Amino acid sequence: AEAYRIVVSPTLPTIPLFTLAGYLLAESNASERLVKIFKELFGWIPGGTPIVIILLCGFFTALTGGSGVTILALGGLLLPMLLKEGYSRSFSLGLLTVSGSIGLLFPPSLPAIIYGVTAGVSVKDVFLAGIIPGAVLISLISCWALYQGRTQKIILNKFSLKKSLKASLYGKWELLLPIIILFGVFGGFTTLVETAAITVIYVFIIEVFIYKDLTFYDMPRIIVDCSTLIGGVLIILGVAMGLTSYLVDAQIPMTLLSWVKSNISNKYTFLLALNIFLLIVGCLMDIFSAIIVIVPLISPLGNYFGIEPVHLAIIFIANLELGF
Repeated sequence: AEAYRIVVSPTLPTIPLFTLAGYLLAESNASERLVKIFKELFGWIPGGTPIVIILLCGFFTALTGGSGVTILALGGLLLPMLLKEGYSRSFSLGLLTVSGSIGLLFPPSLPAIIYGVTAGVSVKDVFLAGIIPGAVLISLISCWALYQGRTQKIILNKFSLKKSLKASLYGKWELLLPIIILFGVFGGFTTLVETAAITVIYVFIIEVFIYKDLTFYDMPRIIVDCSTLIGGVLIILGVAMGLTSYLVDAQIPMTLLSWVKSNISNKYTFLLALNIFLLIVGCLMDIFSAIIVIVPLISPLGNYFGIEPVHLAIIFIANLELGF
């Protein structure tokens, strides 16, 4: 019954559509073009290349949903680049792993969509609320990258306006993609599903007809790879929702609420405990199933302590992202 409820959810098509767009970008040379653009714009800063990688991975993760696809798609390109510039192997591996999940607070993040559907919160509100915390996370990691760039004595690029403009013009079609998504989601002209469909068509046109990185013969393989991932995610979601329904029927959320009422006195203690708990969950569970299993347990507690539902959503996604 729960698996069927997912299948008939009106927002479900956004998950395969945005993921397919991410796969098409990952299979094309989009990452190389974007690396070149960001490198010309930020390569003159100490730690500029790691900042480029953080921005690039954040962009891809927002589309692919933080399922490790970003690390698989970009790791082979970006790790040698960092090592060649003189960054240590441990820092390079750590940065790529962290950056592989850093875009989950930005539109069109799949965990944000799934959270909205599960908790009955407006997906658009979750996207809006996630922009500043997401920017803070990226800024903090960028500061660490700047520090590493200084301590590891990396040779810097010289800034060239001409080269920056040339790279930006060449990759302009991919640079327009976030604007199209944000305009679709927040402009009120299209629904989330329509925005996802437009994104796939746009990516398909630019990669097949404009840049010619992909051909029609590549499509079956890419679609099968994407379908395999999405199929796995949907099976996890179906089973997780079944487990959640069992937990609700067994009145576990109510038992948990009564335990918390008797042991935790104020909302700040609850929030601190919640952050630690969610970090552990993020380490141990797949992010999609974690949202579906844990949200119904935590939502009543959030209501009891008077925590705004969208605020709770951001705490949830940010902690799972860090734990992942």
